[in-house]
Amino acid sequence: MTNNYNFALIGAAGYIAPRHLKAIRDTGNRLVAALDPFDCVGIMDSYFPDCDFFTEPERFDRHLDKLRRTNSKGQVNYVSICSPNYLHDAHIRLALRNNAHAICEKPIVLNPWNVDALQEIENESDKRIYTILQLRYHPAIIALKKQIDEGPKDKIYDIDLNYVTSRGRWYFISWKGDVQKSGGVATNIGVHFFDMLTWIFGKMTNLQLTHSQPDKVSGYLELKRARVNWKLSLDINDVPEKIRQKGQRTFRSIKIEGKEIEFSDGFTDLHTVTYQKILNGEGFGLEDARPSIEIVHKIRSFRL
Repeated sequence: MTNNYNFALIGAAGYIAPRHLKAIRDTGNRLVAALDPFDCVGIMDSYFPDCDFFTEPERFDRHLDKLRRTNSKGQVNYVSICSPNYLHDAHIRLALRNNAHAICEKPIVLNPWNVDALQEIENESDKRIYTILQLRYHPAIIALKKQIDEGPKDKIYDIDLNYVTSRGRWYFISWKGDVQKSGGVATNIGVHFFDMLTWIFGKMTNLQLTHSQPDKVSGYLELKRARVNWKLSLDINDVPEKIRQKGQRTFRSIKIEGKEIEFSDGFTDLHTVTYQKILNGEGFGLEDARPSIEIVHKIRSFRL
């Protein structure tokens, strides 16, 4: 497939950046500029070795502005944002300021009022703000939504969500361990699941927190058509022993009415699917992300 759009990437040294690099390449586009304060970005040689690279945001911003002013064919059309969560808002603004669409990793912002402010900026522009909600493109999740949509309209489903993705000591030294920067465990690892649940079962009507500490959080969530007991954890000890014995450090389980929903596989190309949908004008935006942002913000505001 060939689209021939120019992309810039913010957060090129991050964990998730390779998925964006692959998606940009596999959808037939070019990466012309990249930014990261850390210069461990050799991965770019496998995708876009001729890309201009910057470690200072001021010089990166200046470069994008020069491309916009001096060469219409070289102008950046999309800015992909893989930076730390607390910088997403500022980097989305940078994209639109340079007359480019923004494609931002989860969570698109940390707070509901950030959504409001960005909507105002988007409305003043002819550019769009997109986000990565890739679970909505997972075949098993699509099938589940179809099943629920075609089922009894008045049924309330009982759901158990348990997600453990164990992390080492580095996590709490990095920005991810700072609640003010990452939003905490529920935001960092849970926002995709809350988005998926609200997409299928409707908006939040009630939320209770039953346990909260830096590496794990759990609670009870009521949606329009579901009652959800949920637990999110970074602790390896919360991975079932039989899973740990296989050398695995991640455990993902969603049970609906006691029946396990299997979706362990099928994640590899979801960023590429997301990019192609965006390029086709079918991507998810700010309002799509709002329900999950409201949930994780409310979790953060609880005091046990």
